[in-house]
Amino acid sequence: MSASMMFHHILDVVLTAEPAHKGGALDGLIEFFKEGGPFMLINIFWLACSLAVVVERVITLMFRYNLNAPPFMEQVTKLVLTGNVDRAVKLCGAAPNAPLAKVIRAGLTRANRGEIEVAKSIEEAILENNPHISARIAWLWSLANVATLFGLIGTIVGLIGTFKSLGNVPADQKQALLSKGISEAMNNTAFGLGIAVTCIIFHLFLTAYAKRMIETVELNAMKLENLLGRRSAGETSAMDFEKAS
Repeated sequence: MSASMMFHHILDVVLTAEPAHKGGALDGLIEFFKEGGPFMLINIFWLACSLAVVVERVITLMFRYNLNAPPFMEQVTKLVLTGNVDRAVKLCGAAPNAPLAKVIRAGLTRANRGEIEVAKSIEEAILENNPHISARIAWLWSLANVATLFGLIGTIVGLIGTFKSLGNVPADQKQALLSKGISEAMNNTAFGLGIAVTCIIFHLFLTAYAKRMIETVELNAMKLENLLGRRSAGETSAMDFEKAS
């Protein structure tokens, strides 16, 4: 069985498994994939990979790693300047997945060992946690290129097969065969480009979101270093800290 016949057989199985009262939009979508040929099935795989990356990154960045920095740092500042460093460490433990909380906790656990130890601990925590923020986002750019190339391969293969078949059919059937081949070619191009555009949009959004989160972590890590330095210099109240700022 050829790849094209196998592809149509798979779609037919899916089609017969669906209820008989499908809407016109679903019928059009199924027909779109059937006309596109086997390379549409390959690009469905790349689309699934892209959506998996997007969903995983959105859930991780916006829910698991999310922490409202201003009120969190305000609480940490008050606790540190009133001598409650242990309570500040416990506050960080309330958000165990957030990179900001991990970095701040790393600095607080070295609060009584001098500014150099604090700086080293914070720097190490930043280097450890920041890569997790931007992980796998770059995959979307590569997936966009791969989907586009497979769409173009499907286009070229469809056109080659069509023009090879034109010489073996009667003249009255050439128009229908040519129309079918062009439809297969254009469907592959459209689907590949659609996946690519989706990947690029989410790549831009997630890159900007991750960059903003990394900047927030680094900024507040520097604020913590300054806070602990001023505390060791004798500033013991939030009011003193605000005046020094």
